[in-house]
Amino acid sequence: MSPTGESLDCGDVLGEIHVATSPEPWSRPDWVAHAGLLLDSFSQRLGRELVAREGSAVAQAERLYRAPFVVVSHGTDDDPLLSYGNAAALALWEMDADLLTRTPSRLTAEPMHRGERARLLERTRSDGFVDDYTGVRISRTGRRFRIERAVVWNLTDAREIHRGQAATFDKWTPLG
Repeated sequence: MSPTGESLDCGDVLGEIHVATSPEPWSRPDWVAHAGLLLDSFSQRLGRELVAREGSAVAQAERLYRAPFVVVSHGTDDDPLLSYGNAAALALWEMDADLLTRTPSRLTAEPMHRGERARLLERTRSDGFVDDYTGVRISRTGRRFRIERAVVWNLTDAREIHRGQAATFDKWTPLG
């Protein structure tokens, strides 16, 4: 299932890009905890689950990491770094987990699209989530793609402390 509730087939797109990454990033304790934050915040904001919540926290983290749709997040700094990307996100942005978590979130958009991105993030901050975002992004190697119907939501912990923002989408189109 996709984040929008539709069935999808992203295998062909994901199969074309091979990404080297440290073994099983989803199994690292910090990624397991962050996956829980992503899943809890999504459920709280949107009133539905992003992936099935059965099994242990590690099993849920693996399920999120291996989902056939993109999930990516960043923290709360003034120029936040990306804090999570599942396998689909790593393939799409053409980087491994270690590089992703050292990348400023703003670099996922070209300079001419950063104003639009900033408006999206501000709208998300004020509304809690946005479920209709479409925009252009760029991979590490310069591949441009349009994302469609992205859901962007605020990440908050159990004490309602703001921990960042996340996005998920299952539709993207490569651009020339």
